[in-house]
Amino acid sequence: MTTFDKREEGFEKKFAHDEELRFKAMARRNKLLGMWAAGLLGKSGAEADAYAKEVVVADLEEAGDEDVVRKLVKDLAGKASEQQIRAQMTALLEQAVAQVTKSG
Repeated sequence: MTTFDKREEGFEKKFAHDEELRFKAMARRNKLLGMWAAGLLGKSGAEADAYAKEVVVADLEEAGDEDVVRKLVKDLAGKASEQQIRAQMTALLEQAVAQVTKSG
């Protein structure tokens, strides 16, 4: 294996690792976002956990955040604006990234 091949393999492994961390951070962010929204909806305990899972699953509908935003805008009508939801998404992503990088 040449130095170039080793370097290429290293870049591929780093890319795969970074993508895995990104996926985990987004899933964590969506769970945190779901828990935040559940609180606004008056849900707690197992009901809040189930709602947070719904938010995580909603993100699998299409690429990007718009599927999650649509769900939350609909569910939180009168309780939070789209701007508030997007601001919360940004704040929670920072928290999620910190949690994911700390844990593994």
